[in-house]
Amino acid sequence: MYGRGDELLYVGKARNLRKRVSTYFLRASGNPRIESMVSQIQRVEVTLTRTEDEALLLEAALIKDQRPRYNILYRDDKSYPYVRFTSHRYPRITYYRGAKVGSDRYFGPFASASSVRASLQTLQKLFRLRPCRDSFFAHRQRPCLQYQIKRCSAPCVGAISESDYARDLEHAARLLEGRGDDLARELTLEMEQAAERLEFEHAARLRDQIAALKRVRQDPAMTGGGQQDLDVVAVAPHASSSCVTVVSVRGGVNLGHRSHFPKHPVSAAPEELIESFISQHYLLQMPPSEILVSHLPQDAGMTEAALTQHAGRRIHLSHPQRGAKLRLLEMTLGTAAQALSTHLVEVSSMDERLLELQGALELERPPERMECFDISHTRGERAVASCVVFNAEGPLKSAYRKFNIEGITPGDDYAAIRQAVSRRFAKVKAGQSAMPDVLFIDGGQGQLNAALEALDELELTELRVVAIAKGPTRRPGLEELIMPEFEQPLRLPADSPALHLIQRIRDEAHRFAITGHRGRRDKARTSSDLESIEGLGPARRRALLQAFGGLAQLKRASVDQLAAVDGISRTLAQRIYAHFH
Repeated sequence: MYGRGDELLYVGKARNLRKRVSTYFLRASGNPRIESMVSQIQRVEVTLTRTEDEALLLEAALIKDQRPRYNILYRDDKSYPYVRFTSHRYPRITYYRGAKVGSDRYFGPFASASSVRASLQTLQKLFRLRPCRDSFFAHRQRPCLQYQIKRCSAPCVGAISESDYARDLEHAARLLEGRGDDLARELTLEMEQAAERLEFEHAARLRDQIAALKRVRQDPAMTGGGQQDLDVVAVAPHASSSCVTVVSVRGGVNLGHRSHFPKHPVSAAPEELIESFISQHYLLQMPPSEILVSHLPQDAGMTEAALTQHAGRRIHLSHPQRGAKLRLLEMTLGTAAQALSTHLVEVSSMDERLLELQGALELERPPERMECFDISHTRGERAVASCVVFNAEGPLKSAYRKFNIEGITPGDDYAAIRQAVSRRFAKVKAGQSAMPDVLFIDGGQGQLNAALEALDELELTELRVVAIAKGPTRRPGLEELIMPEFEQPLRLPADSPALHLIQRIRDEAHRFAITGHRGRRDKARTSSDLESIEGLGPARRRALLQAFGGLAQLKRASVDQLAAVDGISRTLAQRIYAHFH
């Protein structure tokens, strides 16, 4: 449905198009949101699909891409994390987020990164599986600290056989798959047999494993899932900012929750929020066999059929009325309500900070967009400038930018700020980026002057620019705000909400700059020397670094050791050796 100027107002799907569209026009809905939307509609376009599954996917894709004003938009596009077992002779256990590739084994998805890290710590304690990188593993000559604190069985130095390590890995996989009860029974039987053979040391280790298993296993009855997989989706509604919480249960074990705060029109119904969440969330995530919901969508049958067709197996939507599943749903509703309460307090606090910032900086209205620049380098090496963006809801990470600083005297922070501000606001001048209400610069008068020079060259002189100086003692709370409009630096009280917001923006710019600089510096230190060697392309450079575990070990290698690497001829090995010697 389109409004004036071809503005996309709403995207929807329907099995019966005539019935669905007529509900908007034939009678008053009593819903202010619907009536406001209908009053703006200029034309309606229809796309036909072959199946309900295609309609569901198309609707979710259009909402994510076009962001219609009257649809419910879920902005959390991060993929869910997994536990990964690599396809190595002695597989590594690691945290993973992204597409599944290769022959590695993946367990999950987990609801949060903390759930994955807790699982990894548990697996290390129970089964002593290695977490280290392959390059580190390949060059160990003695066990590392993980072995000393009983978190690894040191396969790198042969302290455990390949078959025993594979057995421990399979035990870990069974625990992640929710088969902890069967595993505990098998380990108990194995412990008794070891004791009968008088292998008391082995029996004691199994006893400790069984005791640890009892501590980490959860009672499946508490989750209501038995051994099945299910998600619980509950909504805590609010007029302007509702919360949708999803709890993931896999193999009867509660893997944690994630809360979403969708952008939606005023007074959106809980059923609409649930339906929109399911269609957008499971566009990329494979749904479990059962989804418990706090409010059934109006057309639950169509949603269920579309999910079933999309997943290739039966997917069931239900609202439990009794038993353990109802208790699990009530727990999720409580989690959603708590998350919503916290979110509303944060939003209210943000509004207070913006109002006070308006008064402190003498702005005409509360700022809607704020940007902050910072520079990071190591003694001038590989300088990186960061630009972070905040709006009324907090950090707007999709608008963050990093700038690799080139062509300046190393360590010249003023020139770095001038270059970064010039590059950023050249796009603002060209209409490719939004103009901020306030521009913060992490630094003193010199950095402020450099930023103002860059803006003057672009003829952007109306922007409020503020330098955040750390003050004489460099202690938090004593920051000084330097502005060309003010004769003296402004110092806000240490308990000022506006100062807290400025500190948060400044610290985020600092963090983002350091992250970018370290990545650039580390990349340069591991590859720049090799890139200058003739005949050494990306694949061979990667093979060398993997074989020797890093550039320092590579520099110490002999010609014979270099030539032993796959893809490195003796002539090339001599060239590499000559380059470093």
